[in-house]
Amino acid sequence: MAQFFSIHSHNPHSRLIRQAVTILRDEGVIIYPTDSCYALGCQVGNKNAMTRIRAIRQVDEKHHFTLVCRDLAEISHYAKVDNRQYRLLKANTPGSYTFILQASREVPRRLQHPKRYTIGIRVPDHPVVQALLAELNEPLLSSTLILPDDTFPLNDSQEIRDRMEHQVELIMDAGSCGIEMTSVIDLTGDVPELIRSGKGSLAPFGIDHG
Repeated sequence: MAQFFSIHSHNPHSRLIRQAVTILRDEGVIIYPTDSCYALGCQVGNKNAMTRIRAIRQVDEKHHFTLVCRDLAEISHYAKVDNRQYRLLKANTPGSYTFILQASREVPRRLQHPKRYTIGIRVPDHPVVQALLAELNEPLLSSTLILPDDTFPLNDSQEIRDRMEHQVELIMDAGSCGIEMTSVIDLTGDVPELIRSGKGSLAPFGIDHG
């Protein structure tokens, strides 16, 4: 059964953050808040936890997992970033975006899109995530907490607990995160391409939502 932490959304207690990271390092799957909605997370190198997240979400190998990073420097370690992409990333991180980029050699093949060799990258603007990443000292492998047949991500802490307490090791409750997922922008082409319209504004990318 999952542990349940009530954690302050703007000033998370360092003891709870350390405990959460211990659970991650013990091959746990956690549910944590972001600046768009709740997400499932595990360590990048944890194959078993990744398989469990796929099963929870009921997604196949073509599903893009997201590497949740601290900053641009960490992004550049896991993705190939040219000058044009760098400027866009610098201007729009942290924020409610997931960017599709070419994976670097640091990214295990199992985390990449099987045909395109891409990876989703994200830098959330949320104190709890930033504290987790600082303590973990590496990215989180992440996927939105939206269950099969649900229209929207889970947001209510009691519903999350009722439905997920036997499937994960930790639930971090920081109050409502909303139910609007990130905007997903593919930066691998000559111009940014909209994959999913979400919380992040499309204006910085010159994308016409219409």
